[in-house]
Amino acid sequence: MWVVKMKKNTANITRDDMHRADIVAALKKKGWSVRALSRESGLHESTLYSALKTPYPKCERIIAEALGLEPEEIWPQRYAARNFQPMLPKAAND
Repeated sequence: MWVVKMKKNTANITRDDMHRADIVAALKKKGWSVRALSRESGLHESTLYSALKTPYPKCERIIAEALGLEPEEIWPQRYAARNFQPMLPKAAND
């Protein structure tokens, strides 16, 4: 019996989002807590935690800026989903 192993085509697969614990640790390395960054940004101290759980573009930008990254680098799957543009067939009468 032959076993054939197929290699995945990774060209169209996006990276995983950073884990929330890694984001918090990276902020701490930069001298920030999530609460302190929230307050410094003029938000309620728990607002930035929202971006760690669910998509929240404004908070994602604040966290990314504090880390010196683009939000797309931290949450590539979120941005891939947001920027998805389906390729629709052209109408026959165009």
